[in-house]
Amino acid sequence: MKMRKTKQEIIYNDVEIVDAAAEGMSIAKVDGMVIFVPFVVPGDVVDIKLFKKKKNYAEGRAIALKQPSPKRVALQCPHFGVCGGCKWQNMNYQDQVVYKQKQVKDNLERLGGIDTSSMRNICGSENIYYYRNKLEYTFSTKRWRTDEEMKATTPEERMADPGALGFHIPSLFDKVLNIEHCALQADPSNAIRLAVRDYAIEHQFPFYDIRNHTGFLRNIVIRNSSIGEWMVVVIVAEERQEWLDPLLDFIRQQFPQITSLQYIINSKMNDSYTDLDVVTYYGKDHIVEEMVGYQGNKTLRFKINPKSFFQTNSAQAQRLYSFVAEFANLQGSETVYDLYTGTGTIALFLAAQCKKVVGIEYVEEAIADAKVNAQYNGFNNTEFYAGDMAKVLTADFINEHGKPDVVITDPPRAGMHEKVVEQLLATEAPKIVYVSCNPATQARDLQLLSAKYEVIQIQPVDMFPHTQHVENVVELKLKIQEK
Repeated sequence: MKMRKTKQEIIYNDVEIVDAAAEGMSIAKVDGMVIFVPFVVPGDVVDIKLFKKKKNYAEGRAIALKQPSPKRVALQCPHFGVCGGCKWQNMNYQDQVVYKQKQVKDNLERLGGIDTSSMRNICGSENIYYYRNKLEYTFSTKRWRTDEEMKATTPEERMADPGALGFHIPSLFDKVLNIEHCALQADPSNAIRLAVRDYAIEHQFPFYDIRNHTGFLRNIVIRNSSIGEWMVVVIVAEERQEWLDPLLDFIRQQFPQITSLQYIINSKMNDSYTDLDVVTYYGKDHIVEEMVGYQGNKTLRFKINPKSFFQTNSAQAQRLYSFVAEFANLQGSETVYDLYTGTGTIALFLAAQCKKVVGIEYVEEAIADAKVNAQYNGFNNTEFYAGDMAKVLTADFINEHGKPDVVITDPPRAGMHEKVVEQLLATEAPKIVYVSCNPATQARDLQLLSAKYEVIQIQPVDMFPHTQHVENVVELKLKIQEK
C-alpha cells in the first residue's frame, strides 16, 4: 500500500476493504486509522481518495477497483452508486445477511451488554428484488447528472431539459435523479412512472421547483398488494383540472391494472401530504393486502389508503409477525398491549390468539386505520388509543384497561422514551417482545430493561435486501424477584 499526497488531496493505493459498517459504509484500515468508504465490498482492493479526515477516523471514496472481492456480484440497477438507496447491491446476498446479523450482535453486545448466545440465524428475504409494495417518486426541475452525463450534454441541452422524475440525491433536498429502472417494485411500477414522465414532457406540464415553489407536478406514489391490487396517487401543486384530468385519464387507460387512482393538491412548501385531502378519481379509495395469520389460523385483510403505514415488504412482514407471535406464545386468555401499534397490523395478527389487545399509537390517522381494519376482519377484542406514548401509558391507563400479560413494543428508530421504559419496569408484565428497526437504540433500551428482564430469544429479520437496514425481535422474560 502506497500513499500519494498532493497539495489538496490524499490518496491511498491498494487498500483492502476489511469489513462492513453502519449506514451502508464499508471499512478500510490504514496505519491504525479507520476509513469509511461507500459502495465497496469487504475483500475489495481499491484506491481511496479522502474527503474528510478527523483525529481517529476518515471518510473517503474508492476511485479505482484494483481487485474485486469474491463477495461481489453483478449489478441489477443502472443507478447504483448515485441513487444511494441500495448501498449493498454489489454484494452477494448471502454475505449481506451475514453482515446484518453481525450488526445486530455487535450493537446488542457493545451498547447493551446483552448476552447474544440465544440469537438465531437471521431470516433472509426470499425475494431480493422487486419486493417493495410502495415507492414514492419526485418531479423536479433540478435534475442530477453524473459526470458522464454532464460531458455528454451541452449547457443549452441542460437548460432545455424539463427535469427529472425519480429519487432525491442523498443530502441534496432539491436534486433528483431521473430513474430509468428501479429493481425494487414489480411491474408495472417502472412502466407507470416512465409513461407519466413521457406524457408530462410531451404535454409540457411543468415539473416542480422546490426552491422557487413553481411548477405543477410534484410527486407520484405507487403502491401494490400481494393480491394484485394497484394504487397510484398523483400529487400536484395547484388545482388545474384542465391538466390533471387528461393525465389521470391517460394513466387509467394505459394501465387497467390500477384499482385505485387518486390525487392530492399540495400547495405547501414541503412534500408531506398526511395533512391533505385525497381525492379518488377512479376505483376504490384504498387497496387491500392479505396476510395469513400465525400458523395459518386466519387470513387477515388490511385496507391501505394513501396515508396508511404498512410494512413495505409484505412477505417478510408476515415472517416478522410470525416470530412476534411465536415469542409471545399466547394461549388465548392473555391481555396484550401493542405499543407503537401503527395501523394495528401486529395487534390484529395476534388478536385471534388472546383475550384482548390494547394498541397505542401517536398518529391519530393510523389509529383510525387500525379500528377500520379490526372491524374489517371481524375482531371485537381490540382497543386502539391515540396519543403520546409517554403520556398515555400510565399507571391509571393500565388500571383502567388491565395489566398486560404480554407487551409488544415496536418503536420508531429513536427507540422508546425513557418514561415508557420506566413504566414497563413498573408494570412488570411477565413478557415483553421488543421489535426494532434500529439495533443500536434497541440495545440501549434492553440495557435499561435488564434491571428486571432477561433476554430469552433474539431473531434478526432482513426486511430490506441490498440496504444496511435490519429488523430485530427480542423476547424478554420478567426475572424472578427476590423477596
